[in-house]
Amino acid sequence: MGAPPTSLCLAALSTRRIQKTAAFFPPKGLFPTVSTQTSGVAAPALIDISIAHSPDSDDAFMFYGLATNKVRVPGYRFTHTLSDIETLNRRAREEAFYDVTAISFHAYPYLQDNYALMGCGGSVGEGYGPMIVSMKPLAASDLGKIKIAIPGTLTTAYLALKVFNPALETVTVPFDQIIPEILAGNFDAGLIIHEGQLTYSSNGLYKVIDLGAWWRETTGLVLPLGGNAIRRSLGADSMRIVTKAVRDSIQHALDHREEALEYAMQFARDLDARLANRFVSMYVNDRTLDYGPDGREAIRKLLELGHERGIIPIAPKVEFID
Repeated sequence: MGAPPTSLCLAALSTRRIQKTAAFFPPKGLFPTVSTQTSGVAAPALIDISIAHSPDSDDAFMFYGLATNKVRVPGYRFTHTLSDIETLNRRAREEAFYDVTAISFHAYPYLQDNYALMGCGGSVGEGYGPMIVSMKPLAASDLGKIKIAIPGTLTTAYLALKVFNPALETVTVPFDQIIPEILAGNFDAGLIIHEGQLTYSSNGLYKVIDLGAWWRETTGLVLPLGGNAIRRSLGADSMRIVTKAVRDSIQHALDHREEALEYAMQFARDLDARLANRFVSMYVNDRTLDYGPDGREAIRKLLELGHERGIIPIAPKVEFID
């Protein structure tokens, strides 16, 4: 028999404090469920797996199958906590709290002793990615004269920015406040992630540089932004089983796109259905099922480059669980 219904703990967090917590328990029998695999180990009791990811439409789409119990694994029960990515980066660096956590790739070397990377669940920019936007037209050469609002120093956006120009001056601002802070005149420019990449122009802002496009032109590779890390102490069998469950959840969403998008829309900040579909397509696709050899090479190259240039003090040791 399958696991009891999954609980979805919706915690809309800022980088400063937890603002709201709610729980979602799908009524019994409401959703058709699919057992996607058979556990290779005998489990006398349910194994609880805590999953943490950001409250964004792409992550919601990715975890739709698991969060609604449409994808189930015998012997395992999944609970979901939602938090902004910089908070998750710092939580994972401080302690191995969640069994599975979304992280920025920049953060991985700081937690690699306690976590490995899943071979699925990543967000990759295919010639696009985080971008610097401004109130007035600016050239990239102008950025050295101003302070740039950034979404956190452990984000991959910040790592890419520092690889682009290590001398730039930055100030950390919650990611969802960067555009409002620019519009309020508190910053001349900001480094935006998530849905802001599609909405900045509607706010009258100008693109200065797209770091995903710059990275592609510089290296010929995709820009790996974020992935899922799994706690090593779960053991090899559970790490493999849980990784497959996440991959099955992604595949289920891709196979049932309309339903998954409808679910994800509740997390689509300032996006209509058309833009939400576009945003999800950018960051949940075949590379989310598997990075591919070039995608894995891009992860290693970005982290090694960050280490070589003194941005990351710890030598990265990238390990994938498939």
